[in-house]
Amino acid sequence: MCRQQLVELQQGYPTFLERGVQLVAISTDGMRDARNMATLSGVTYPVIPDPDTRISRSYGVFDLLGDGVAAPAVFVIASTGEIVWRHIGRDIADRPTPAEILGQLP
Repeated sequence: MCRQQLVELQQGYPTFLERGVQLVAISTDGMRDARNMATLSGVTYPVIPDPDTRISRSYGVFDLLGDGVAAPAVFVIASTGEIVWRHIGRDIADRPTPAEILGQLP
């Protein structure tokens, strides 16, 4: 979980809500570490711990970079459950900005 991205998404959170979008961050950290990061970042949207990497694996982003963690990824999922856009980072710094994500919304 990247603290900078959490903060940037939090800053854009009101705009996401205005567009009818609910943000959810998923962290391969345990519950305590995920909560601490969310608190330190001032995040008010849900942060879901995924210490057993089930969620990361189900989205196909675990260990993509060969580093034993989830690759940075953003998925825009419609209310139907359909993935309408995805960005899977090529390295740990490859993360879309909130504006880039908002630009991909249907």
